Amino acid sequence: MTDSILALNQVTKHFGTVEALKGISLDVKKGEFLTLLGPSGCGKTTTLRIIAGLEVPDSGTVLLQGKNVTFWEPNKRNVNTVFQNYALFPHMDVFHNIAYGLKLKKEKKPIIKQKVQEILDLVQLSGYEKRMPSHLSGGQKQRVAIARALVNNPDILLLDEPLGALDLQLRRQMQVELKKLQQHLGITFIYITHDQEEALNMSDRVGIMNAGALEQLGTPDDVYERPATPFAARFIGLSNIFDSVVEGKDSSGNLILSYAGGTIKAQGEASVGDILTLSVRTERVLYGQEDRFGFSLQGVVKSHHYTGGLLRTVLQLGNGEELTVSGMGGGDNRIPTGTRVSIQWDPACSVIVERRRRP
Repeated sequence: MTDSILALNQVTKHFGTVEALKGISLDVKKGEFLTLLGPSGCGKTTTLRIIAGLEVPDSGTVLLQGKNVTFWEPNKRNVNTVFQNYALFPHMDVFHNIAYGLKLKKEKKPIIKQKVQEILDLVQLSGYEKRMPSHLSGGQKQRVAIARALVNNPDILLLDEPLGALDLQLRRQMQVELKKLQQHLGITFIYITHDQEEALNMSDRVGIMNAGALEQLGTPDDVYERPATPFAARFIGLSNIFDSVVEGKDSSGNLILSYAGGTIKAQGEASVGDILTLSVRTERVLYGQEDRFGFSLQGVVKSHHYTGGLLRTVLQLGNGEELTVSGMGGGDNRIPTGTRVSIQWDPACSVIVERRRRP
């Protein structure tokens, strides 16, 4: 017995000459909070619309609960969508907005009243039944939109950048509330956003999309600590990404690589002469006078940038390239600009995101 609730198999979609999806394959588990993360135009919304039945793929299949629903109408799928613009009916109060789907299903009035009240309690809007959408805050409107989608007990709830219109503090509060709600109900959420913090905070798994392709799928820890491609490394968090050439191995089996007039180390499999593209998170880089890992990389402290609790330091290397270092900021213990320093990191923190042979 599989725990899969949804499977996309080699789904493609064109809009004119634009290839919006390039053979997307995705398996979603029951009760999972899955986020599709990527920049505007990467195919996130198209994927969501195909799952909802609002778009038909050019090729590939969509399986819901093991059934091929690729060509099913939206109202035949037990899937609901929450949009960024809320899409509330302006002429209906909160109660009737939420009850709308139940009325379409011809539920009896006592059942409708009971279900609406239960979902209002769940989204902390009891007492707001008679409020009109124009008299609600952004966060309240979003709760009503979520309640309207959930009251029909969907197999999957699709959320299309639902917090994008909220201010930062309210968005963070709603992230916590949404995750608690999803865990309480046990419903599968498929969430799309271009906000990496949102994706990492809420998700069981994150799918990173780029130019119509799914570049990486994994837990928040996986996609942050072990990016699979240069794009994935650049899109989530802050990384130093650079090319280096394999020169050999040390006695511990670490790769020794030449970079910017010095040597660095990494872990992984490669041959002498291979060109490796490495990703090193900015918070993993160390600099000073001591070298603990056998690097011979040198640089000069170029600048410090304090951003309220976080200090970002730019180090300029001998070849003119720069590395960024992130750490807890503040205080007067910063190494002065212009100081020459040794640069290093634990070799395990060098993630190989691309490998090629030297021409």
